[in-house]
Amino acid sequence: MTDDHLPPHPPLTLTLMERLRDVFTDSIADSEELIRVLRKAQRRKVLDNDALSIIEGALQVADMQVRDIMVPRSQVITVNASDSPQDILPVVIEAQHSRFPVIGESIDDVVGILLAKDLLPLALDRDQRKFDIKDVMRPAYYVPESKRLNVLLKEFRENRNHMAIVIDEYGDLAGLCSIEDVLEQIVGEIEDEHDIEDEAFIKQLDNHTFTVKALTTVDDFNEHFGSDFPTEEFDTIGGVVLSNFGHIPQRDEHIIIGNFNFRILNADNRQIRLLHVSISHADAATAHEL
Repeated sequence: MTDDHLPPHPPLTLTLMERLRDVFTDSIADSEELIRVLRKAQRRKVLDNDALSIIEGALQVADMQVRDIMVPRSQVITVNASDSPQDILPVVIEAQHSRFPVIGESIDDVVGILLAKDLLPLALDRDQRKFDIKDVMRPAYYVPESKRLNVLLKEFRENRNHMAIVIDEYGDLAGLCSIEDVLEQIVGEIEDEHDIEDEAFIKQLDNHTFTVKALTTVDDFNEHFGSDFPTEEFDTIGGVVLSNFGHIPQRDEHIIIGNFNFRILNADNRQIRLLHVSISHADAATAHEL
């Protein structure tokens, strides 16, 4: 479809729905065709940049799986079901998270979810010996790594859960995923006063694969992986990848730069958001040691 096939620019007095109906005069074969039409609509000011970004994010979520965005097992912060308040409170205070998986005999034995706010009554209870975490923890919600993000978001809304425990094919803990993680794929980064960006920008999935936010600075990327990408021209690793592509890539496009294979996990019409990075086993071992 070319711009010539689009109808004349609709008058500004028309409603957004009327203007969109004018744009969608041709049949749409697939999601890629839909995105191309939406981008043309954005160039003609039928949609603004933010609206287009959200629509593209929503479309991409339907193709993404939980494993693409989950917090990996190695970075999951847990509390033990047998811990006392004196053991739990320092963990909660230092992590500053709102929810914590509660484990039993091992990290693979997740027995529930502890909400930090449920510990507030302890501030007024002098006899903390009566505390039993089983009295306050919520049921754990389990999902497989392969679950689609749009399905997970629907289940979050229906079940009123905010965190899912991600399990692998053997039923062991693979990671966790929150409703905020899913929504960020649609609307972009949601920052709060407790976010610690440097700790969240690079997540290790296994010995040689990682998810990396495109806004990770080149300096931080080089320090983590022992690489030597130049810092003079670009501030972020997303800028380096974008320059090598020569165009704004779509999801699942990949490019090899040096010893790194960069695959696009999330991007809109303006920028790359999230990267899947795989490196050689030797380089991965070096990165793991840093």
